[in-house]
Amino acid sequence: MTYVLAYDIGTTGVKTCLFGIGERITLLSSAQEGYRLYLLPGGGAEQEPDEWWGAMCRTTRALFAKADVAPQAVAGLSFCSQMQGLVLVDRAGKPVRRAMSYMDQRAGAELKKGLAHGPQIAGANVGKLLKCLRSTGAVPSSVKDPVWKYKWVQAHEPEVFRRADKWLDVKDYLLLRCTGRAVMTEDSAYAALLYDTRKGAWSDELCRIFGVDMAHLPPIIQASSQVGGLTGQAAAELGLTPGTPVFGGGGDASLIGVGAGATAVGSTHIYCGTSGWVSTVTDRQRVDVSAMIAAIVGAQRGRYNYFAEMETAGKCLEWVKDHLALDEIGVYLEKKDITGGQEAVYASLYDYLTETVEQVPPGAGGVLFTPWLHGNRCPFEDPAAAGMFFNIRLDTGKTELIRAVLEGVCYHLRWMLECQARKLPVSDPVRFVGGGALSPVTAQILADVTGRAVQVTASPQNAGSVGAAAVAGVGLGIVRDLDAAAGLIPVERTHTPCPANRAAYDQNYQVFQKLYPSNRALFRALNGG
Repeated sequence: MTYVLAYDIGTTGVKTCLFGIGERITLLSSAQEGYRLYLLPGGGAEQEPDEWWGAMCRTTRALFAKADVAPQAVAGLSFCSQMQGLVLVDRAGKPVRRAMSYMDQRAGAELKKGLAHGPQIAGANVGKLLKCLRSTGAVPSSVKDPVWKYKWVQAHEPEVFRRADKWLDVKDYLLLRCTGRAVMTEDSAYAALLYDTRKGAWSDELCRIFGVDMAHLPPIIQASSQVGGLTGQAAAELGLTPGTPVFGGGGDASLIGVGAGATAVGSTHIYCGTSGWVSTVTDRQRVDVSAMIAAIVGAQRGRYNYFAEMETAGKCLEWVKDHLALDEIGVYLEKKDITGGQEAVYASLYDYLTETVEQVPPGAGGVLFTPWLHGNRCPFEDPAAAGMFFNIRLDTGKTELIRAVLEGVCYHLRWMLECQARKLPVSDPVRFVGGGALSPVTAQILADVTGRAVQVTASPQNAGSVGAAAVAGVGLGIVRDLDAAAGLIPVERTHTPCPANRAAYDQNYQVFQKLYPSNRALFRALNGG
């Protein structure tokens, strides 16, 4: 058995996992620690890179303090991380400011100035849109796209911007911290929407159009490429061996599908974590500008992930935990310890949901919930969109509201799935991973709402880490390729649609799809945009 470390760098914390790779990819031990997300006026969302690194170091040491494997036995390490962050570093590799999260929405003026003027299609200047589509197969039409964060810093913090030497994503900063080498994996380069997929290189044309200094862009590598070995300083801080091979890894949008075992062309997976998405593997680029869906570069050369994202999925369930399920009123069936970290919070929450939500008939008594707690990206882009409960009546109780939240997330996932199906076949069954897949109740609702069988892998909340471990295995030469790695990731349970529930869900879903267009102007009146 070969031992590898995988770091899953999420929005709210890091999970450090030790895997053994043999006949299957087996999780042997893990440790996790949270860090802060700084929410600022005007839609700002930032994180402190030193907090990522500190959490990595502490969880690595904590993991080996309880594992039966010595740190010296680790053959290599890799990463899966949140994407579309902006980490600007100076020549010494030090961040010049806090990292801007993918959730940051401050760059509306920069987006409008850079893209949305003159004759437009779907909010983008026609000439620039066509050039973007020709080079990348996508358009940076979201206020959250990294190029607009870059332009925001340039416009609002010119002194800080002048100190910047390289533009990195979250994982790529941590690769720099580990090895001393500034690089960016191909999927992260593509997520910057400045990567020419025809040439496999940065697009000088798009950089010129958007005013990006190409000297800021690092060399591009593959997911399974070895970046280098751990430096002496990094190894000492992590408690590992100097020279341990470090592999590029990938973003969550790339590697969670790998960890779900959905690597073959035509395979679809659904993720429900803090955010949520539907992704189908394709061998050519596709785009649906009207629905904000594009085929993004994946971890496998020549493969793309046709990718539709919602901003808040599991985050809605966290909101339930804080404000409906376990609030000061104390209306819950059984008190459970939720102080043991992120995983313990999820486990106790899903225990609670299993005991309560199953008692409510499908359709939540006609109550609908819109899961747009931080705006939305697909199939409509609107940072002003918000969550709401619709159709509450005197006989509506808390359990109906909680079920409505779960169903609302699943309705939105169905909406994105159907948008994908307009362009390419989506698979049946689909793989379901992320914290949401821990709950058999959620998995069954998803199957019933979508009308597709839903397959759940072992430890679905660790799919990103499993994907990073698979990449390390390929880099070490012990796994042939990522398609072969999928064979090392078995299905644990399958949920099939219940025909008796279809009518209630179809009726609610038809209304759900109309809630955004019916309230778009009202959202903007209250929330700007």
